[in-house]
Amino acid sequence: MITLTYQYKLKLNRQQTQEIEHIFSVCKSVYNYALAERKHWLKSRKSPVNYCSIVSEYIIPADAPYPNYNYQAKQLTVAKKTNQNLKSVNAQVLQQTLKSAIRSSQSLG
Repeated sequence: MITLTYQYKLKLNRQQTQEIEHIFSVCKSVYNYALAERKHWLKSRKSPVNYCSIVSEYIIPADAPYPNYNYQAKQLTVAKKTNQNLKSVNAQVLQQTLKSAIRSSQSLG
């Protein structure tokens, strides 16, 4: 059995290129924020009992829930109301970006 594959090259104009770069930029910032929020939550739970770090301490309340996908998706909805950059990108694209951050953070743990 022979499998044929096809490659298509997009020929974008300047406006389309700028729009795609803008979407990538917003997705990158959402991804980095979501991943950092999860890393900070985990590091705040790994503090040694007998001493505190001189360099930095993560002060997150003990009863703060883990920033899972549902929590961060709700926060994203709230942030979209005030942030113009987030408004300019489709919600499903940003939600998929959060799901990618979940996969990355699971490999950290």
